[in-house]
Amino acid sequence: MKTKKIAIVGASGYSGEVLVQLLLNHPHAELAAVTSRQNTGRTLAQIFPKFAGHPKSKTIRFTEPKAEVLARQADIVFLALPHGVAAEYASPLVNAGCVVIDLSADFRLKSAETYKEFYAHDHPAPDLLKKSIYGLPEIHREAIRKALLIASPGCYPTSILLPALPLLKARLVKPSAIIADSYSGVSGAGRKAELDYLFCECNESVRPYGVPKHRHLSEIEEQLSQAAKVPVIIQFTPHLMPVNRGISTTLYFEPAEKLSEEKISVCYEKAYGGEPFIRLLEGKNLPDTKNVVGTNAIEIAWRLDPRTGRLVVMSALDNLVKGAGGQAVQSMNIVCGFPETAGLI
Repeated sequence: MKTKKIAIVGASGYSGEVLVQLLLNHPHAELAAVTSRQNTGRTLAQIFPKFAGHPKSKTIRFTEPKAEVLARQADIVFLALPHGVAAEYASPLVNAGCVVIDLSADFRLKSAETYKEFYAHDHPAPDLLKKSIYGLPEIHREAIRKALLIASPGCYPTSILLPALPLLKARLVKPSAIIADSYSGVSGAGRKAELDYLFCECNESVRPYGVPKHRHLSEIEEQLSQAAKVPVIIQFTPHLMPVNRGISTTLYFEPAEKLSEEKISVCYEKAYGGEPFIRLLEGKNLPDTKNVVGTNAIEIAWRLDPRTGRLVVMSALDNLVKGAGGQAVQSMNIVCGFPETAGLI
């Protein structure tokens, strides 16, 4: 199996660090370039001492991010950059024939108008929106296989969409009145020095934020609407919790018909029974972030509430792996024809 050369733009952030870890040890990938403006010239071992035991950690050095250079160095380029910045690199890299896997929000939406509504500025490369594929492997695997530009989903959307989409597609729940409550570890905010994310501000504290219109709502509602074939608007409240990593999400649905535990189980088994990274929990087990942190897995469980008549669905994942770097590598494996689990188990 032919090895692919890989570059990571923005490799010094939290998602970039996960990408470095996964790709240094990937059996079919060669990490050819990592970029970071503030760390240019320094080695991987200097920035990430935990990788110092890897033979390449002292030879791979951070460089300035230059699209024309990266296009010569790599077959596949991961963009671990803030929204609005990633698009500057995506256009020239795609035009040069590279496969681009973008971890920002720049290409997750099909509408430049919706992007402007949620991100408060014009889209920097609207011509590429129609070419991008939403990189949720369990849902869009065949489209990802042929893609040149993959928009890897956000961590909150992944925790909501994977549990919700099979139910909407099977018409088991109403597309109206969906409520989602999510709790994320502090790393979800990225590696940056801001008052809200200092230890003394986060520790021993749980708080909501981004209410009532978090940016991730745009991609969540677009994907749900595609599945339901009608416009879907949901109530979504994210919370910050005092852990480093992990997302716990609880969804509330109104059944569209009389449901049984067996009918729900059959729906999920049909959608995800053969998926290597989706754990469908049966019996008394419920999703727990401690079981998924450091893995590319998502846990999903469900309960029918006879008192309210609602269906309650819960999920847990690692926001930096299945919610970011791991899922992006999963898409890379699909594009390249590698085993989908390569480098991830």
